[in-house]
Amino acid sequence: MTTLLIEQGLVVTAAALVTVGVLMTATALWSRRVGRVAVVDITWGASFVVVAVVSALVGLALGVGDDLRRWLVPVLTGVWGLRLAWHIRGRAGAGEEDPRYAELLGDGGFGVAIRKVFLVQGFAVWLISLPVQASGVTSVRWWWLVVIGVLVWAVGLFFEVVGDRQLAAYRARPRESRPPVMDQGLWAWTRHPNYFGDACAWWGLWLAGGLAAGWLPGLLTLVAPVAMTHFIRNVTGARLLEKTMSQRTGWDDYAVRTPLFFPRPPRRS
Repeated sequence: MTTLLIEQGLVVTAAALVTVGVLMTATALWSRRVGRVAVVDITWGASFVVVAVVSALVGLALGVGDDLRRWLVPVLTGVWGLRLAWHIRGRAGAGEEDPRYAELLGDGGFGVAIRKVFLVQGFAVWLISLPVQASGVTSVRWWWLVVIGVLVWAVGLFFEVVGDRQLAAYRARPRESRPPVMDQGLWAWTRHPNYFGDACAWWGLWLAGGLAAGWLPGLLTLVAPVAMTHFIRNVTGARLLEKTMSQRTGWDDYAVRTPLFFPRPPRRS
């Protein structure tokens, strides 16, 4: 049974790897044409959706897995990934290059972008999507974990959607009439509700797509939510953004009373 599970896992991970390779190659060509590496951010969210659908089709072709969860996980992934891609389409698809990528690439050309951006993000998509891949070819052992996973995913989506809308409303206000730091709503509970929502959503997908299939699939896919949480909290997300945000007036007081990542009720400074 374990050998068969591993064989099925190798098939779906190989299919996912090929899928990600095609998507990142197309994105690299798109990036070269428009002169903006930041378009990879649009592909980032959409890639998980495509991998989820491919994984479900692989499981269907092999005749393994549970039909309900086989399509439930791609639906959850699709809502998360397509919302994210749509949300950042304007920022990533037009205008000046994203300062993060400009700093990362320096004076390097297209070859540096391939090595530092497209290969790295392609590998990250493949790695983080492991629970989604597993959901296509494994059977559910604990349905109650699928339910809990959906609930955790829903909490994450709530933080993302509401946090982004609150931030958009803040930015729409005239600069002279708004506070220098956004500290209302969910932003009073955590300095990065959207990043926390990302992490929460992927812990939910791991519960529903990985651990719900048993201890072995759960352990083999645990790296996915751990990696997502680590990178958006400590590397490419919250910490990187705070390098510029910390220069704003009132930021120090805001940072004292509001946690970096995991939310808690607001308190006085």
